[in-house]
Amino acid sequence: MIGTALLALLAAVQADSLRFVVGGRDSAIVANAELPATFVAADAAAAALGGRMQRLPNHRYLVTVGGVAFELADGAAFVLSDGRLYSLMAPARERGGHFEVPVQLFTDIAPRAGARLRWDAQRHRLAQVAAAPVAPVVVGPPAVASRLAAAGGPATTSVAPRPPRRRVIVVDAGHGGRDPGMRGWNSDRTPVREKDVTLGVSLQLEQELERRGYAVVMTRRTDTLIALDDRGRMANRSKGDLFISVHVNAANPNWRDPQAARGFETYFLAEAKTEDERRVAQMENEVVRFETGADAPRHDALGFIINDMAQNEHLRESNDLADGIQGALRRVHPGPNRGVKQAGFRVLVTAYMPAVLVEVGFGTNGAEAAYISSESGQRALASAIADAAAEYMARYEQRIGMGAGR
Repeated sequence: MIGTALLALLAAVQADSLRFVVGGRDSAIVANAELPATFVAADAAAAALGGRMQRLPNHRYLVTVGGVAFELADGAAFVLSDGRLYSLMAPARERGGHFEVPVQLFTDIAPRAGARLRWDAQRHRLAQVAAAPVAPVVVGPPAVASRLAAAGGPATTSVAPRPPRRRVIVVDAGHGGRDPGMRGWNSDRTPVREKDVTLGVSLQLEQELERRGYAVVMTRRTDTLIALDDRGRMANRSKGDLFISVHVNAANPNWRDPQAARGFETYFLAEAKTEDERRVAQMENEVVRFETGADAPRHDALGFIINDMAQNEHLRESNDLADGIQGALRRVHPGPNRGVKQAGFRVLVTAYMPAVLVEVGFGTNGAEAAYISSESGQRALASAIADAAAEYMARYEQRIGMGAGR
């Protein structure tokens, strides 16, 4: 249902009657009033609000205003920000060489998403709001603070700095519960199940990451089945910065010597380029058959656009993370480096952040199965992956110039 304020906006806003105010500077923005929405040029509106618009591939755009980024696409009636979807009153559109969006993006959605903006419906003005000042705090024991306050305030005060947000890394142990994943044998014929190895490595990885100062969210800590689509959603709800899914590989039985296959490889989400990449993705995606009431894969245009928008900006970052993991594993893994690969893993589709899937070894190779199922092997793998994640985060922080917080 359209809110009262938005109905008033549609009735009141006429062409070139909308004004944006930033730092005392008043800018007039041309607005095209039509049903069911009033449109403005996204680049002009963002610039007037001290932000900017960036063109992305495939008719997509990134609009940043009030310290918040929004992803939109031509013809899409929604906007994505920080993993959340907001509905637009009408689809954004490319017209006359401009990208136009409903003014609702700035007057309603942006403030709800945390942007420092305020809409004055009576004056048809959208103003940037200054950040709230941080209250001073008294330095010293409570008794001293009370006496100073009673005397009219402290002689000296210090502003309490906002502590940097701890980076959150989501660790996903593949398979679990009714889904054992691949089955193999180690060199002494002890059975090996993928779900056990992935949980062992993931629990070790949690400890290693926490030792490096990161907050860790586990998609599972016990032998339970978590739907593939839910794993990414858990990562989004946790506002994860990275998503690392741990798996065990299996040889193609049609290979010349399948039991001899060894090595480690890391995937990021993209269209598979080779038959083997498609095979691995199909193998790991088969968990869907164990999921009671699991949603059917969505092939509608809206689902495609949502996933494409949310993932495309993270492809380069995911590739960078995958490359770092391969380099770190090479230092500890007895098998060969099989390289960075790409495929359509369903577990990665719904994680709107840099996301990778690590195949830590082949459970169909006896010697390698023994290594990845041993406590020492799992600890070494986890430590290497944690090193790679930390090195990636350091590079990322340096690139964006934001220090330790966000």
